[in-house]
Amino acid sequence: MSSGGRLKIERVIGNNVVLVLDETTGKEFVLLGKGIGFASKDASPLEADDPRIEKRFRLDDRDQMKDYQTLLEGIPAEVIRISENIIEMAAQRFERQINYKLYLALPSHIHFAVYRLKNGMDIVNPFLYETKMVFVREYEIACEAAAMIREAFQVDIPEDEIGFLSFHIHSGIADVSVGQIIKYTNLIHSLVATIEQRGCIGIPREGTDYVRLISHFRYMIERIVNRKTTDNPFMQEIKKTRDQEYALALELRKLMEEQLHSEVPEDEVGYMAMHLYRLFQALSSNT
Repeated sequence: MSSGGRLKIERVIGNNVVLVLDETTGKEFVLLGKGIGFASKDASPLEADDPRIEKRFRLDDRDQMKDYQTLLEGIPAEVIRISENIIEMAAQRFERQINYKLYLALPSHIHFAVYRLKNGMDIVNPFLYETKMVFVREYEIACEAAAMIREAFQVDIPEDEIGFLSFHIHSGIADVSVGQIIKYTNLIHSLVATIEQRGCIGIPREGTDYVRLISHFRYMIERIVNRKTTDNPFMQEIKKTRDQEYALALELRKLMEEQLHSEVPEDEVGYMAMHLYRLFQALSSNT
């Protein structure tokens, strides 16, 4: 998009989001910027170098752009307003810029969630407990977001839906898709289940041992996906003295590699074995 050109606003999506047409090239863009849609009207002109523009993006597939326009046309302005308030709150709390895709994904999610709840459709989140433990700050923001939605649409927001709102907030903060977040959370759920099954134990969900375990898994998954693993100076000692825990860690490694499609370094296996040893020691001392 050339600087100094003229754009036409095709739709004011919200105070901070507008859909525009570059009349020179015929290309459509979504622009994001503080107050860029405030007091603007459809079909009004906009300078391409307007200082309020912070982000701009274009869907290359014209059919995809049309689908996006159709989607937004069905979303009430109140949903857009609440979504922007939630995003602004998240940006302030985390003191970072939010991925622009959340401006598109969150209104759609809230609109559909309200529809489901008003029509008596259940919302089930099988990863709610893990979500509350892993995404603590996101969950706190999601609770406040739920209060906004409840007040605006007179509908109760269950904890399961607050969990899904947490996913979307983390998605915007961490620049990772909601699908990936669910995938990683499901993996953590599977890892814990395997530990409980192989160790013939139950890990109390309200205890600090569980929080430490899933926090370790969360950051380990991030390291593996981003290929930022670190050396483990205790590897040889662990393999010799913690053979049972190491064997279980190897099984967890296989599960992780199958789901992440990435190699899990041996150093990470060693760290898993260390955490498993501490976990089993803690649980045995509590019985």
